[in-house]
Amino acid sequence: MDTLELPLDQILRGECVQLMRMLPDASIDCVFADPPYNLQLRGELRRPDDSLVDGVDDDWDRFTDFPEYDAFTRAWLAECRRLLRKDGTIWVIGAYHNIFRIGAILQDLGFWILNDVIWRKSNPMPNFRGRRFTNAHETLIWAARSKDSRYRFNYQAMKTLNDDVQMRSDWFIPLCTGQERLRNDHGLKLHPTQKPEALLHRVILSSTNQGDLVLDPFAGTGTTAVVAKRLRRHFIGMERHPAYVEAAIGRVRRTRPVSVEGATAAASKRDAPRVPFGSLVEQGLIAPGTALFDRQRRVTAVVGPDGSLSSGELRGSIHKVGALLQNAPSCNGWTFWHFERDGILVAVDVLRTQVAAMGKSVGA
Repeated sequence: MDTLELPLDQILRGECVQLMRMLPDASIDCVFADPPYNLQLRGELRRPDDSLVDGVDDDWDRFTDFPEYDAFTRAWLAECRRLLRKDGTIWVIGAYHNIFRIGAILQDLGFWILNDVIWRKSNPMPNFRGRRFTNAHETLIWAARSKDSRYRFNYQAMKTLNDDVQMRSDWFIPLCTGQERLRNDHGLKLHPTQKPEALLHRVILSSTNQGDLVLDPFAGTGTTAVVAKRLRRHFIGMERHPAYVEAAIGRVRRTRPVSVEGATAAASKRDAPRVPFGSLVEQGLIAPGTALFDRQRRVTAVVGPDGSLSSGELRGSIHKVGALLQNAPSCNGWTFWHFERDGILVAVDVLRTQVAAMGKSVGA
């Protein structure tokens, strides 16, 4: 099997280790993995009234002892390392239940850890039993295939996404809620750990290029596949649960790729309240490919996946492009740029205010 025979842009049903063994060596650019959290082993699948957490069944997290979980972890990580190109990287997300065991096995297999990223949840689930601190974060490990890998890191895109401030390793992103959260016929969460698209947007944009191939061996309801398609990356998803596979395929079919190229980050100004323009893109408040205009519609620009704007040959932040188009020394892009809503131009500053208000409602 060569690269042309890869099941590109498909969600495959089955056990991930078996499916990965069918793929050729060095065929994947990036892996994102959200493996089982080992909750049943720690007795944390149930609430105090002994009811299962929404979206959970006894088969979802099926491991009964640490050796069994470790053996499974070693098997799928070994396959990921075989499949990764020499300069490829892997992202693994987990909580205190499993992430430390996964980190040790990653190092044992020869992966080279680049960062641990803290996903701080603005709206975490409460601790049902009231015996511990509310677990308000998860950890992502980002690792290269080996110490010698010349891995990709799109530093400028991350800086632009963060309003021209260097991106840190603590990410403040809400849980998946509202219309994004998939539910079953009974109104319960379809998947217990569905990840927000904003989180995968940042992961994929930071470590891959357009046309790269992203593998998700625990695809769930398809968040990785959806974001990869939107950002014009190829994907392969693997999932054992038939209901999740069906949901993932449906989400992918409804997703449209962005129509613009990624752009190089450029300088921007400091505004208050402190909300990066890129966060509007991450949270889906303004989509890549959206056209922006000045108040008189004299100039136009297009929003990039990293929160930058492009107008002809000009590329940069909302402030930089606005200034260049006016031949001005500076520009407040928040008030200069407008988007169309129901035939009316609305300043992007309205969206910034909305995000700032959401931040205040959930606390700092």
